[in-house]
Amino acid sequence: MDIEFNSNEDAMKQLLARMNSRLEKIYQGGGNKNAGKQKEKGKLLARERISYLTDPGSRFLELGAFAAEDMYTEHGGCPSAGVVTGIGYIAGRQCVIVANDATVKAGAWFPMTAKKNLRAQEISIENRLPIVYLVDSAGVYLPMQDEVFPDKEHFGRIFRNNAVISSLGIVQVAAIMGSCVAGGAYLPIMSDRAMIVDKTGSIFLAGSYLVKAAIGEEVDNETLGGATTHCEISGVTDNKFPDDKSCLDAIRKIFEKMGEPSRAGFNRTKAKSPAKNEKEIYGIIPPDNKPYDMLEVIYRITDNSEFEEYKDKYGQSVLCGLARIEGWAVGIVANQRKVVKNKKGEMQFGGVIYSDSADKAARFIMNCNQQKIPLVFLQDVTGFMVGSRSEHGGIIKDGAKMVNAVANSVVPKFTIIIGNSYGAGNYAMCGKAYDPRIIAAWPTCQLAVMGGSQAAKTLLQIQVSAQKAQGKEIPPAEEKELLKKITDRYNSQLSPYYAAARLWVDAIIDPADTRKLISMGIEAANHAPIEKQFNPGIIQT
Repeated sequence: MDIEFNSNEDAMKQLLARMNSRLEKIYQGGGNKNAGKQKEKGKLLARERISYLTDPGSRFLELGAFAAEDMYTEHGGCPSAGVVTGIGYIAGRQCVIVANDATVKAGAWFPMTAKKNLRAQEISIENRLPIVYLVDSAGVYLPMQDEVFPDKEHFGRIFRNNAVISSLGIVQVAAIMGSCVAGGAYLPIMSDRAMIVDKTGSIFLAGSYLVKAAIGEEVDNETLGGATTHCEISGVTDNKFPDDKSCLDAIRKIFEKMGEPSRAGFNRTKAKSPAKNEKEIYGIIPPDNKPYDMLEVIYRITDNSEFEEYKDKYGQSVLCGLARIEGWAVGIVANQRKVVKNKKGEMQFGGVIYSDSADKAARFIMNCNQQKIPLVFLQDVTGFMVGSRSEHGGIIKDGAKMVNAVANSVVPKFTIIIGNSYGAGNYAMCGKAYDPRIIAAWPTCQLAVMGGSQAAKTLLQIQVSAQKAQGKEIPPAEEKELLKKITDRYNSQLSPYYAAARLWVDAIIDPADTRKLISMGIEAANHAPIEKQFNPGIIQT
C-alpha cells in the first residue's frame, strides 16, 4: 500500500470513529435516568424490544438513526426522532419494524417523528413488506402541534397509510407496550392484529385528566383503557400478555404461520465475496475531494469483483455496467471521479456529467428496465458540464433524457452517496426526489446545490453588490471575515449528518456495509412484483 492509500484509510477511519461516537450517544435515547424509569415498570427499551423480536444473529438495517440530530434543541432535543425504525427478520420473514422510544419525551411525536414513521410506512408499501408497530407514545408533542398535526405529510397521514397498507393486503401487527393516546390510538387498531401488555399498556382517545376536564367523569387510566378493559369489555385489542417478552413472542408466532409472499423475480445466484479486499475500500476515497478511480470502489462491493462495463470507451465520466451483489444481479450507474479522455481526446473532469455520459446512462437504464434488473447509483457528482461548448452540444437535452429515464424507471433503485451530490447531478443520479427504495450516505458525503467554496463566493458577491448599491464599501478585512462566516455556515449544511437529520438520506453507513444494505434492499424489493411498464418518454427523441 502506498502513502496516499494509508492517508485515505486513516482519514476514513477517523470519520467512522466520529460517526460511531455520535451513534453511541443517540442510542442512549433520553438518557439513563429515563431508561431507568422504564425498567422500573418492567419494560424493555425500544432497541431491546427489536433485538428480542428479531431472529437471533440476523441482520437488522436501522434506518433514520440520525433523524432530528441537533434539531429541537430549544425543546431538549429528540434523539433519533424518538422512534427506532428499520428492516429486520422475524421467523425468517423480512419486515419493517417501528418502535417508539419512551425514554425520549415519553415517546411524543415531534415533526421529524412523523416524517420518520411515514418513511417506514413508505418502505413497507413500496416493497410489500409486513410492518410491526411497537407502540409506546404519549402522542403529539403539544408545544409543536402546529408542525405535526394538520398538513398532508403530518401525523394524520400515518392513519391514512394504515388504511392503504391494509387495502394492499400487507400485514400490519401492533403491540401496545406503553401509552397510546388520542389520535395515536388509531394506529394499532387500524392494524390487522393488536395486542397489549397488561398493566403497562393503555389505549384511549382521552386520558383520565382530559376526561374529567371534558365531561366531569372521574376514572383511572387502567379502568379507562387498560389491557383488561380492551380485551374483555371493549374488544378493541385481541389479546393481553403479562410482559413485553410474552407479547413479542406472540408476534413471532404470527409471523411463523404467514404464507409465502409473491415475488418480483429478480435474478439471484449464490453470493460470492469480492475478489479484492473489501476493507481496502477505506483507502480509495481521498478526504480532500481529489480524483480517484470509481472502478476500484465497484470492485470491492461486487461479487468476485466482476463488473461487465457497458460502452466502456464512450461517455467515460459515468460508469455503467452489470454485476452481482451478494448474488443479486444489479445494474450499476456510477460517477467516474478520475480525469478521463473522451472520444475526441479531450480531457473530462471527474465527477462531471457530460452529454455523452448522460446519453449512455439513459440507454443503460432503459436496458435494465427491459431486463428487470435493479439499479444501483453510486454518487460522487458535481453536476452537469457547463459552458458554451456543452450548451451548444445539447447538454440540457441529454441531461433531460437521463433524468427522464431515472424518473420513469420501474425497477427498484438504490442510491449510495459516496462523495459529492450537487445540483442537478443529485437528480440525475437518483437523489431522494427520484424514489430510491433506500438512499444512504458514506461519512464522506456532501449534499447541496453546489460546493461550499462556489456557493460562499456567490453569496458573498450578492451581499457585496447589495452594499454597493446602497453606496457602501466593505473593507477587505471585513469582506474576508464575511466570506469565512458564510463558508462555515454553508459547509455545516453540506454535512451528511445535516442530511440524515432531515431524512434526506435514510442512513449514514460504514462503506464496508454497502453490500449488506443493497442486498437487503433488493431482497425487500423482491416482495413487490413490478406492475408498471417502463415508458421511456422523451429518451427516444
